Amino acid sequence: MPHRSVRSVMQAMPAIIVAVMLCLSLLPAIPVVGQAGQAGQAPKAASEPYKPPRLADGHPDLQGMYDLATLTPLQRPAGANAVLTREEAAKLEENVARRNARASLPTQGERQAPPKGGDGSTGAAGGVGGYNTFWLDAGSEYTIVNGQIRTSIIVDPPDGRIPPLTAAARARNAARILRTTSDATESRDVGLEPGGAYDDPERRPLGERCLLGFGSTSGPPVLPTYFYNNLHQIVQTPDHVMILSEMVHDARIIRMNAQHLPKNIRKWMGDSIGRWEGDTLVVETTNFTDKTRYQGSGEDLKVIERFMRVGPNALLYRFTIEDPSTWARSWTGEYTWPTTNDLLFEYACHESNYALENILRGARRREADAAEAKKP
Repeated sequence: MPHRSVRSVMQAMPAIIVAVMLCLSLLPAIPVVGQAGQAGQAPKAASEPYKPPRLADGHPDLQGMYDLATLTPLQRPAGANAVLTREEAAKLEENVARRNARASLPTQGERQAPPKGGDGSTGAAGGVGGYNTFWLDAGSEYTIVNGQIRTSIIVDPPDGRIPPLTAAARARNAARILRTTSDATESRDVGLEPGGAYDDPERRPLGERCLLGFGSTSGPPVLPTYFYNNLHQIVQTPDHVMILSEMVHDARIIRMNAQHLPKNIRKWMGDSIGRWEGDTLVVETTNFTDKTRYQGSGEDLKVIERFMRVGPNALLYRFTIEDPSTWARSWTGEYTWPTTNDLLFEYACHESNYALENILRGARRREADAAEAKKP
């Protein structure tokens, strides 16, 4: 459940207040650095580099709470330009606001039960009904970098797309027993997924198993969920930097000016080593476990991240993916992390919870029903 929704429940809002909030959500937002803001207007590039506040050790203070929700997808849609005009962004954002307002209306309590087998809908409703959009937060604005309203997080290759897998990577991944990757989103199937996806717990998405956040939000690379629980908190000391993800509560520890662990030690979020290059925090992560395999990568995956304050209310996050065994070239993405005053609430998700057991039990029941139906 997203942080805004938890707050709403805790305060037991009357229905009329909820309605007022939904109406207010359609009003233009107050612009902040790194967001499209009112009418999709991009902020002008600063004439002088921003001078960030500093900690006692002299390095920039990156600490704070950041809301990563954005309409900008990881990969650029086919046929789209790299940058939107103010007018194009404003129109698209307005369409999203209207659609969300309709989908956020209270569900009718007297509605009929869904048909047996579900109504075919995907997403959080799961074919049988679920949260309305009031409980979700997939973003309301496009990210802005250097005054440009971006249509993709990926900026290199220039087409904004992940490079094709190498022939060796395709063969390697095809030969693996089906396992999900760290970029997997919540299951959106309307029936049983193919390929034995329900044969054992380890074939379910890592987020569904409460191991890592959905869609690589735990990082690296750190990406939006396009779902809900978009907050990330940075805590910084001279020796360590911690990034806490709201989704599935992952706390990633970055060791400063250290050596990487031996190659035989593999970690869910890799082994992250940080250093300062001027006012930019550079983090190099290796030693990923093969249980994550971001985007089908291999054991030599390296992620290089750069964190830089670009204003009092924004941080620029840039990452580069390197793995010659998986892609013929490296690829890079970047987007702005706006600060927020919202609070980060606990996401009480734990491994082996009863939902996972029921998912597998439901699959076994459906298989048994299908076998019974085939009997003469």
